[in-house]
Amino acid sequence: MQAFQVWAPHPTSVALKIGDQVYPMAPSAGGWWRVSIPDSEPGTDVEYQFVVDDGAAYPDPRSPWQPRGIHGPSRTVDHRRFPWTDQGWEAPPLSSAVIYELHTGTFTLEGTFDAAVEKLDLLADLGVTHIEIMPVAEFPGAWGWGYDGVDLFAPHHAYGGPDGLKRLVDACHARGLAVLLDVVYNHLGPDGNYLGKFGPYFNDHHQTVWGSAINLDGPGSQEVRRFLLDNAVMWLRDYHMDGLRLDAVHAIVDSSPIHFLEELAIVVDELQSQLGRRLVLIAESDLNDPRVVIPRDGGGYGLHAQWSDDFHHALHCMLTGETSGYYADYGSVSDLAQALTGVFVYNNRFSSFRGRMHGRPVENLSFDHFLGYLQNHDQIGNRAQGERIHQMVSTQVAMIGAALVLTAPFVPMIFQGEEWGASSPFPYFTDHEDLELAQMVRQGRWEEFAAFGWNPEQIPDPQDEQTFLSAKLNWDEREREPHSSMLEWYRSLIRLRKEHPDLSPGSTGPAHVDFDVEANWLRVQRGGLVVLCNFAAAPVTISHDSRFGSMEVVLASVPQPPAPGEEMQLPPHSVIILRQVS
Repeated sequence: MQAFQVWAPHPTSVALKIGDQVYPMAPSAGGWWRVSIPDSEPGTDVEYQFVVDDGAAYPDPRSPWQPRGIHGPSRTVDHRRFPWTDQGWEAPPLSSAVIYELHTGTFTLEGTFDAAVEKLDLLADLGVTHIEIMPVAEFPGAWGWGYDGVDLFAPHHAYGGPDGLKRLVDACHARGLAVLLDVVYNHLGPDGNYLGKFGPYFNDHHQTVWGSAINLDGPGSQEVRRFLLDNAVMWLRDYHMDGLRLDAVHAIVDSSPIHFLEELAIVVDELQSQLGRRLVLIAESDLNDPRVVIPRDGGGYGLHAQWSDDFHHALHCMLTGETSGYYADYGSVSDLAQALTGVFVYNNRFSSFRGRMHGRPVENLSFDHFLGYLQNHDQIGNRAQGERIHQMVSTQVAMIGAALVLTAPFVPMIFQGEEWGASSPFPYFTDHEDLELAQMVRQGRWEEFAAFGWNPEQIPDPQDEQTFLSAKLNWDEREREPHSSMLEWYRSLIRLRKEHPDLSPGSTGPAHVDFDVEANWLRVQRGGLVVLCNFAAAPVTISHDSRFGSMEVVLASVPQPPAPGEEMQLPPHSVIILRQVS
């Protein structure tokens, strides 16, 4: 017999539908409905739906596979059948990680999990240790960013479904690459979201920017929390993921005695013990609150790391000179110095963008609790045209940014194509089947950027397939200038980071930083390595600090760097990395 069950406290009747056959389900405790049917042919998956009071048939809220998209029937998956080859695998620790964020649909021309496998050797050769895959839970249409997923247990059908994702993870582990998956537990997309037909998955007493919040603290919330916790466990156990990146945890609203994030950390720690391999949880948070990563015995949630937007914003402003939107809070080299030494620039400091005090200081935490990056999907894709940093600044300026990310005390993260200065943008794109929703998304983008002076005609239509296609990486350009030189720069920086223990997060504590606000230079010491940055369009002279001893140049963004001495004149827009020799 094959058993089916669904949590559905809202309907008065529920039935299982397989093809034209309908099987009434029996209610049981806690709002669950169950039925057992004769086994199908061994080794075959079954397509099925649930019929509720309104007579319509819907996908399973816990559907493991949606081969025909968000509105089609669910399909069973027997995870035991996949022939894994990664026995004995364990991911490297975050303290030695170099993370590479990628979007499956644009990472390759084919846009599938299997096609991504063909590029893994290039990432391993680059020195990457972890890939972080943007959300793959089933979302509307054939392409999109994935943050409007509605079938959280089902890998996207257009990417290759469950087995395709497993082949990718298995291939990564064979090459020594850990895999992190981006998951969204703060909201679900509106298109194809049928959860409300089954139970109280959402509540109205909390609101998010995407509408009603997921019900984590109201009536019926225990099963909703279990729904999300089971989802996390599934990715880590059944798909052999090495960790999860949690989208926008500041939008997870929960007034329960034990916050959902803390409960998730507890569950993952227990799973780690059961599996006998390292698992990590990495948060995206806009709160500048270290409680996210403070251990539970210290009063925190106990997640392992979080993104550091303050470092990105401070670095971005120094490289580009932008001061609009949230960048208005940054722009001085002193902000960058603060990020390098204290993580958060805004640590109980007044934010002009927010119009209030913001953040808390980071105390007694190693820097491998924080990720640093020059760009990511948000910081590129939320721009009007999806421009990358090197499309806004010169190659020389972009090289400064790369050097600081890969020598900073944080865990470094690279966005796909960044390593060679990819020519493709990364604009926001969707494939909504609901035309009204599609127009709302389109209009929202136009209105958002009109406030910054953009003409709607200059903003790519997120629903236009060409917008999606424009984001696909052109891997052939890696072999051509100026891309090949940028690629070698990234290779050299990653190699330097791996060869010098001083560059590991937390190995020497916070960086020692000196700077000059007026001259716009920055000096960062990490143990026996010193990074000299000139952000100015004119040469600057930096006095040698005797405590560093004798130095030699190990990397430079200019062909003829000055010899180390009591004073060094740095060319405009340059970075030089020195190593202590005595």
